[in-house]
Amino acid sequence: MMTSNDRNISFLKMHGLGNDFVIIDSRDKNINLSVHAIRKLGDRNFGVGFDQLAIIQNSEGSDAHLTFFNSDGSSSATCGNATRCIANFLMKEIKKDEIDLATDHVKLKAKRETDGSVSVNMGLPEIHWQKIPLSEEVDTLFLPIHGEPTATSMGNPHCSFFVDSLDQVNVEAEGAKIENHPLFPQKTNVQFVSVISECRLRVRVWERGVGVTKASGSSACAAVAASVRRQITGNKVHVDLDGGTLVVNYKDDGMWMNGPTMHVFDGQLNTQFLDSVYEK
Repeated sequence: MMTSNDRNISFLKMHGLGNDFVIIDSRDKNINLSVHAIRKLGDRNFGVGFDQLAIIQNSEGSDAHLTFFNSDGSSSATCGNATRCIANFLMKEIKKDEIDLATDHVKLKAKRETDGSVSVNMGLPEIHWQKIPLSEEVDTLFLPIHGEPTATSMGNPHCSFFVDSLDQVNVEAEGAKIENHPLFPQKTNVQFVSVISECRLRVRVWERGVGVTKASGSSACAAVAASVRRQITGNKVHVDLDGGTLVVNYKDDGMWMNGPTMHVFDGQLNTQFLDSVYEK
């Protein structure tokens, strides 16, 4: 729950290819938001609106600790695009070109490339059924679901369908159905993947706890991990999402994901809004 000491909460609004975030810097004061408050803040009509909320906190052994929430108030262990946006913000602040960021899933490395873009190492994908996790032991490369998708964890569960044409996929209907499939006890993100070439994928994303989203860094990585396992693509792949293109490079030390970031504006939550969520 929030307390009166948390009044006048400042935030940053950022996006990576239209995958948008509210970022709250909690390094100087402790800010704890209830599920109700996160849902209200994430509502695009009654709050600010976001795909994910990220909280920046102090960390021993890393430059910062990041905690992520979806717009429905549920927690998310990782968010690649938000991590890139925050890394860009922090690298400017502390005047470094490489930083370490701790999350609830893993410690991530981020760096600024020579062209000014930001790359983050999302770690290696997990493909064992218990690590994803799935509710029963099955072949994670070809799940026993219509369409035989591939399951992957990038710190959060993913289900990747390979299709001939995205025009024939109702992403909203199919994504909502698969998100809640009983094979995924923690629900799942869903990707619909069309192969363009050995180095290019077209991907549409249904994000767990959010819905259809313009882009998702962890989904891009999961789609590439699945395509490499299926021997469809090479290790470096351009992933075309609704909001633009990310480049994923699957290396021995992890999946490096690169793309643009945008800091849109800074804002402050006023007392009237905060009072409305304190009451819950």
